[in-house]
Amino acid sequence: MSRPGLIRPRKLQPGDTVGIPAPASPGDREQAEAAAGYLRRLGLNVKLGRTLSLRRGYLAGSDEERAEELNGLFADPDIAAIICARGGYGTARIADRLDYGMIRRNPKIFWGYSDITFLHSAIGRLSGLVTFHGPMMIDLKELPEGEDGAGHARPHPLTLEGYNRLLAPHSVHYTEEIAPLRVLVPGEASGPLAGGNLSLLVSTLGTPYEIDTRGRLLLIEDIDEEPYRVDRMLCQLKQAGKLDDAAGIVVGDFHNCEPSKRKESLSLDEVLAEYIVPAGKPAMAGFRIGHCSPNIAVPLGVEAVLSTSGRSLVFNESGFSDGAEPA
Repeated sequence: MSRPGLIRPRKLQPGDTVGIPAPASPGDREQAEAAAGYLRRLGLNVKLGRTLSLRRGYLAGSDEERAEELNGLFADPDIAAIICARGGYGTARIADRLDYGMIRRNPKIFWGYSDITFLHSAIGRLSGLVTFHGPMMIDLKELPEGEDGAGHARPHPLTLEGYNRLLAPHSVHYTEEIAPLRVLVPGEASGPLAGGNLSLLVSTLGTPYEIDTRGRLLLIEDIDEEPYRVDRMLCQLKQAGKLDDAAGIVVGDFHNCEPSKRKESLSLDEVLAEYIVPAGKPAMAGFRIGHCSPNIAVPLGVEAVLSTSGRSLVFNESGFSDGAEPA
C-alpha cells in the first residue's frame, strides 16, 4: 500500500482550543478537567469530549460514539489540537470508522500513547499526518512527592516540556542528560520514527493499518507484560519482517515487565537481546518514552538520527508547520 505524502499540523497559538476525547477506555471527566488546568495556564482553551462521560464496559461508549467524536474533532475548524484523555483498550475497534481523507484535509495535532498507538499507525499510514507519541491527560494527575517511585512528584518537568512545545516548537534532542542509555547494537541510523506500544504494534499486523518499518526507526515500549509475552510479540514482529525492515530500533520504557507468573524466566534484557541484536540494526535501550516519568513526547513520521556513539536520538525538525499545510 502506497503512503500519502507527509503533512504536518500547525503549532498552537494562545487562545487555540484543544479537544480532549476518550477514544479507548473510559476516562475520568473530573480528573481530566483538573488536568486541563495546565493547558489553560498555557493560554489554551479546552473542550472536554462527550466520551469522557460515557461507559460501555471497558469502553468509553460505543464504537460509533467514539469514532464520531474523533471525526468531529478533526473536522471542527475551532479545534486546533486533539490530546487523548487516556488509553486502555478500544482504538483498533474504531480505526475503520475514521475518515482519513478528512483528517488529511484538516491536519491538526493528534497526541497520545499506549492504546493510542493503533491510531498513530492508522492515521500515519492512511493520511500521512505527523502525530505525537506523548503524555495524556491522565499523566497530568498530581501525585504526592515520591509516590510514582522515582523520587519526585508528577508531572515531571520534562513531561510538561512536551506540552510547552505545542506553542513553542523545537526539535527533540534526546541525550543521556535525561537518563542512561544502553547500546544493544552499535552504529548510526536515520529515518522517520515509527511505532509505540509493542502490544498495539503487533495487533496492527495483517490489517490495513499495519505498522510500516521500512527505512524507519522503530520505537517500542510496553507495560505490565512478562518477558515471555514480550518474547512472543518480538517473535511475531521478527517473523513479519518488521525488525529486518527497520533502519534502527529505539527501545523505550518497559515498565513492570518482570516475571511473575513463571518462576523460571528469561529476563527482559535477555529477550530484547535475543531479537534485537541478531537484527543487526543500530539499537539503544533506556529511552524514557512510554509508561514512565518523565514521558518524553516525540513526533512520529519525522526524520531522526539514532547515534550509539553519541548516545542520542536527534530529530531533524519539530514536526509542526507554521501554518496549516495544503492537502
